Amino acid sequence: MYDFDVLVIGSGPGGQKAAIAAAKLERRVAIIERKDMIGGVCLNTGTIPSKTLREAIMYLTGLSQREMYGQSYHVKDEITIADLAARTNHVVGREMDVVRSQLTRNRVTMMTGTGTFVDPHTVEVESGHGEIRRATAEKIVIATGTRPARPGSVEFDERTVIDSDGIVHLERVPRSMVVAGAGVIGIEYASMFAALGTKVTVVEQRERMLEFCDVEVVEALKYHLRDLAVTFRFGETVSSVEARPDGAIATLLSGKKIPADTVMYSAGRQGASDMLNLDAAGLTADKRGRIAVDECYRTAVDHIYAVGDVIGFPALAATSMEQGRVAAHHACGEPLHQVAELYPIGIYSIPEISFVGRTEEQLTHDNVPFEVGISRYRELARGQIIGDSYGVLKLLVSLDTHNLLGVHVFGTGATELIHIGQAVMGCGGTIDYLVDAVFNYPTLAEAYKVAALDAMNKMRQIARFSVLAQGDDLPGTEPAVRALIAAINDGDRQLKGLSARPARVVRPWPRRSRPCLA
Repeated sequence: MYDFDVLVIGSGPGGQKAAIAAAKLERRVAIIERKDMIGGVCLNTGTIPSKTLREAIMYLTGLSQREMYGQSYHVKDEITIADLAARTNHVVGREMDVVRSQLTRNRVTMMTGTGTFVDPHTVEVESGHGEIRRATAEKIVIATGTRPARPGSVEFDERTVIDSDGIVHLERVPRSMVVAGAGVIGIEYASMFAALGTKVTVVEQRERMLEFCDVEVVEALKYHLRDLAVTFRFGETVSSVEARPDGAIATLLSGKKIPADTVMYSAGRQGASDMLNLDAAGLTADKRGRIAVDECYRTAVDHIYAVGDVIGFPALAATSMEQGRVAAHHACGEPLHQVAELYPIGIYSIPEISFVGRTEEQLTHDNVPFEVGISRYRELARGQIIGDSYGVLKLLVSLDTHNLLGVHVFGTGATELIHIGQAVMGCGGTIDYLVDAVFNYPTLAEAYKVAALDAMNKMRQIARFSVLAQGDDLPGTEPAVRALIAAINDGDRQLKGLSARPARVVRPWPRRSRPCLA
């Protein structure tokens, strides 16, 4: 009856995994994608290019080695866009080959063009050369992702006034840059260009940046960005941008004017659903272009699913992949477990940030008693070896159960280290495991043991004070602490028993031969 069992619109992380998962279940699968956009925005203008750009900057500037060799250390004195693009293009090309190979190997039919709905089971594909073909499918997965939101009052020229997608097409490294928006993307690019020596000004209408992150970690990041000469303008909004032949002038609502070579807008993302003709499928999107779904990623039309950034939060490549896999299995009648609620957040700023679980602010707001364990990279042998003296790992631990409630990492390898904490939390583990575990030495992972010991020592101190303040009876205290209290009190009783025995005569030391006890 249908050309395909499953038709996927979009080949980003969510679309890829949906198509491959359905193909593994022996369904007839096709995927629709625009020409030269295999891998979607993630591979072409988003995650992969930006993270590769960061890696190239870190290497060519020698930034990570300056702790050892001095602030003047550079691998290359004059870094050009060509230097950065060489590595980016290489990685993107290789990754694109991997995606094509995976889809071909799993016998997924590739349809090149832009897809729009004709009816709930039919999609029309426009190739861009006037060629139009139609495909019908029993189940359809929408994975069209997002594009940068653009204020209507700003005229983007792709050279002086750009959005985050335009960064990868710059012709030269700007001497100065205004970044409008201190979200994840804005802060990542602000730190990268600051490392290149660009004078960066970040304008944010809120009073702080990255509000979902740990306050101490954000403050540490701000300190390092200011050390790279980044200027922050919080509580301000860019009202207009006037392009000039040699740059632009950004005007703030407060009246301030900031001249810069380049102005980059990072004002959030807009769901790429407006070209789908959703009405024909019986669907609608909100004002941000997002499509509503249920826990199985079904839309209001039962046989149509939506995954990835186009459905909104959390809009991460990692979660999009899992959403695509879950949606495909459900569409094929083989449902999986839901996507885990416990997932890590990674921010590839310089230095990088990653966390999983709750923050101190959230725990305090929810009246959850917790203790904090801290480990600093400078106290680790590996931290000294790699020249990272500022990194920090923080564990938030339940006072009652010793369970990990949150893990926050700031510094080298943060996005890799976080998965140890995620695994312990996902298995319901406690810091007792981390205290007893043996880690390779020297490694940054050893920070988990150091932080766990720090938290444990603090909790033991709390237990000792509790004994002195409340005695034996502490209802509600967790078993390990009660056992410790009982042992301490038992020791006190034994001391009292000894003191009740007849006193033994002890002769004093002769005055001249009394030892020094100091």
